[in-house]
Amino acid sequence: MKKILILGVAPVQAEAIEKLNDMGYETYAIAMKKDGPGADAAQHFEEINIIDEQVVSQYIKDNQIDAVYSVGSDLAMPVANKLSETLDLPHFVSYETAYACNHKDEMRQRTKGIAGSVPFEITQEADFQTEIDFPVFVKPTDGQGQRGISLVETKEALPEAIRKAIENSREGSAIIERYIDGYEISVNGYVVDGKLQFTLVSMRETWPQHPGLIHKHVIDPEANFPMSSIEAAIQAHLETLQIDNGPVYAQVKVMDDEAFIIEITPRFDGCHMHKLIQYYNEDDLLDKTFKHLLENQKPSFSKEGKVNPIVLEFMCETPNQTIDYDQFETPEGTLESYRYYHQGDMIRPVNGVYDKVGFYIYPLKKEGN
Repeated sequence: MKKILILGVAPVQAEAIEKLNDMGYETYAIAMKKDGPGADAAQHFEEINIIDEQVVSQYIKDNQIDAVYSVGSDLAMPVANKLSETLDLPHFVSYETAYACNHKDEMRQRTKGIAGSVPFEITQEADFQTEIDFPVFVKPTDGQGQRGISLVETKEALPEAIRKAIENSREGSAIIERYIDGYEISVNGYVVDGKLQFTLVSMRETWPQHPGLIHKHVIDPEANFPMSSIEAAIQAHLETLQIDNGPVYAQVKVMDDEAFIIEITPRFDGCHMHKLIQYYNEDDLLDKTFKHLLENQKPSFSKEGKVNPIVLEFMCETPNQTIDYDQFETPEGTLESYRYYHQGDMIRPVNGVYDKVGFYIYPLKKEGN
């Protein structure tokens, strides 16, 4: 029986651990604290900081681990890939690729000028004067998700946004990006031998009061997207960044039918999209990923057939207070729901503004349905 180590124990990692358990693997998990459901889902758990490479490497050797992986974590993937390279364990992409995708400055530098790239500047100074026309997005260079991100519409607001980004950057740097005035989508894909073999676009609905913070993912087969531009932009980034195999997630904005890559990473997203995809077309991406990684079985994917339009809606609340789930109304027809906390628990700050506390999955309802 192969031994698989998952880095992290949050709900998204717990889903991976549970899948591996179902597939008959022996599961190990590590995290700085036993503060997520993955700790109990794994057959073996130990409190270890996942970015302490020396300690994690020794843990892998001591337990004769056969593979190390993670799901939905921007911190974990560079570590998983670096250790996999060093210890000759199976992996989809190089450490160099995982590092670049986890560092916006590195990713933007490498992909400058290719299809789907976005104009940018890098700074470590709060009084930096941008040459990009406002509005702009200001973000930490070394992170994904929504931590430390600001939409800035005036030069007067820029210094505070840069300070916020730098405070949320482990490397003390901010990236200023052109604001793409279009609609947001998520693209979940799968790459085999350098080619995008599976592509699924979902609409991203964000909270009006919190630009960029996700509220819903919607998969609607009747929605029209400029697929040729989307796939060309993603394929260009795959080739430039050398994402050759495995799952890929991209946050994309579309303006005038042209796709721009906001972020791209060689991992599953942190929004449980593999669940939504399985409800939509029955493709089990977690199962296919682990068979590809661990057994070298190249995946095949469902051809266009019967699909089920579907929604994933997040429950969100302001952090650093106790959670009251009674405030949320369960949507009609809910197929699955999950709470990140127990009733009355303290909400941990993740983006620090309006954090996810759970989700619902339910069929997409349209007028007249």
